[in-house]
Order: sequence, then structure tokens, then C-alpha cells
Amino acid sequence: MADQRSDERSGRKPGAESGPESGARSGAASAPEPSVDSGGVAELVILVDEAGNAIGVAPKSEVHGRHTPLHLAFSSYVFDRGGRLLLTRRADEKITWPGVWTNSCCGHPLPGEDPAEAVARRLDSELGLRAERIDLVLPRFRYRAEMPNGVVEHELCPVYRVIVSGDPTPNPAEVGAYRWVSWPEFAASPGPEISPWCREQLPELAALGPDPLTWPTADPSALPPAARLR
Repeated sequence: MADQRSDERSGRKPGAESGPESGARSGAASAPEPSVDSGGVAELVILVDEAGNAIGVAPKSEVHGRHTPLHLAFSSYVFDRGGRLLLTRRADEKITWPGVWTNSCCGHPLPGEDPAEAVARRLDSELGLRAERIDLVLPRFRYRAEMPNGVVEHELCPVYRVIVSGDPTPNPAEVGAYRWVSWPEFAASPGPEISPWCREQLPELAALGPDPLTWPTADPSALPPAARLR
């Protein structure tokens, strides 16, 4: 993983040294994952069929387990104006992949919510960031991954590029630490302790070109039907 230790920061509350890189500090206090997001929004996950059509909803707090149904999500990769990538370490209290380094921000669109609006909502609630641009880059990404304890993630997960200015102010219930890294170095060598969805997304993102600020945007009509609201 590209290493810029001077740019590592903890969340809003101080914590002990921890994480896959020395110098990364935890900002999370012990608490169960809530059934509402950190902005107070009750979270319902959109369940989808193999074609990406919405077939129902389920509470986020109940959907993840050994038989997690396919559902709609998103991943976002936040860059500053210089092209550095914001990496985050998931809070230790997360149900899926706690304490693992990953891309900037992930989440689930609410029923009736445009995925780009969901990206903006989660960036604000998790990282205290306001996006200057949110662009769809991988409209059909899908993955399934299983933790050693048997808990499964199973998502249709469109990927977005986000441009911001300024540093985040992480919510410690969601983010344990963050760091800004060189995109080319990270894409070439992310290291072993990275989330499975991020690892699978990297080759597809790298194929878009070496400069993330000039990646082509995707047509929203290529999104799964459950995510096409306009």
C-alpha cells in the first residue's frame, strides 16, 4: 500500500495505535452498528434479483449474515484536486470487515434515492465531506465475498469517483482512520490488508486510465434497473 504517514489521521475521538500500518490511529468508540445511519436516517437496503430489479427491502441491521441476499450498494473513491486517493479504515464495530482498510466510502441507496445522492449523504455523515463532483465510473460492478466467520457481502455495487477539497472529519462509528495516498502506487500495490470489494474494483478502475481525474464517466442508463431513477 502506498504510504504517506504524515497524512494519516484518526476519527473525531482519539484512540490507541492500531491498524495494518504503524502510525494509523483508531477513532472509534465501542458501540453496536446502528439500524440508522450516522446522520439519523433509518437504513433500508434494496433487495434485487439477478437482473438488478428491485424485489423488496430489508433493514440493513438484519440483511448481512451467512445467507446475505443480493442487494444494491455503492462504492466511492474520493480524490483531492491533486489526484491523491482517500483511503479509510473501517471502524472496529462494523459487522462486515471491521478494522479493514478500503476505498473512501461505501453504502446503500435508500428506497427511492438516486445512488449519487446516496454517495453525497454518506460522505457527509461518515467523513464530513462535501463533494465538488460525483461521477459514475463503473455502473455494473458486482461481487460476493465471505468473511472467515461466514458473514457474507453480496452486492450490486456501482462505483463513483468523487472530487473534494480539504480533509475529512471522520465519524468514529464508521471510520477508524484515514490516509491520503498516491493513486498509481496504491493501484499497483494495495497491500494484503484491503477489503475484497476494493481489491476487485482496482483492475477495472486502472483500466479506465492512469489519471483518475480524467477517467471517462459512465452512462447512468447502464446502472442496474433498481438504481435507475431518472
